[in-house]
Amino acid sequence: MRDGFWVFGYASLLWNPGFPVAERRRARLEGWHRSFCMWSVHHRGTPERPGLVLALDEAEGAVCHGVALRVAPETGEATLAYLRERELVSSAYIERWLPVTFEDGSGRGEALAYVVDRAHGQYCGALPLERQAQVIAAAAGGRGPNAEYLFNTYEHLAQLGIEDAELAWLVRRVRALTGAPPRG
Repeated sequence: MRDGFWVFGYASLLWNPGFPVAERRRARLEGWHRSFCMWSVHHRGTPERPGLVLALDEAEGAVCHGVALRVAPETGEATLAYLRERELVSSAYIERWLPVTFEDGSGRGEALAYVVDRAHGQYCGALPLERQAQVIAAAAGGRGPNAEYLFNTYEHLAQLGIEDAELAWLVRRVRALTGAPPRG
């Protein structure tokens, strides 16, 4: 942390990092994909009515496009403590240092990433998209409606020029289920 570090953002860290960001670079993480594969019982759901949140799920040949967020040395310890409190609230994520490729051509680096623990009870990989949409449309938790999380993530990915076909389908379906107006 003496020189600062990178954090890989692929979902809510894109639009709500919650820590000072010294620099942002589009980046990709190979061997992992963004997936609604984790039940949320805190932030976007409750134990009685879980929501779904995105997680990095390991898959051969997969690539996740996101953003590397650089943390300056002077805020490193506080940022790491904040991220651990935020991301490790239920131990469903595992903290990993993974190689990322910066998409501006500046090479590779190592970034802190929070990946799903497939052995954890909140892991729910391979849910059909329709089931994901039904859950997301109905759930809400301490940080608000699950649909808002989906919409914000999708919109911020689109602003970065990152396409995600599954998220695009989920946005259309959840808007239909909730009666939310389509966005231009």
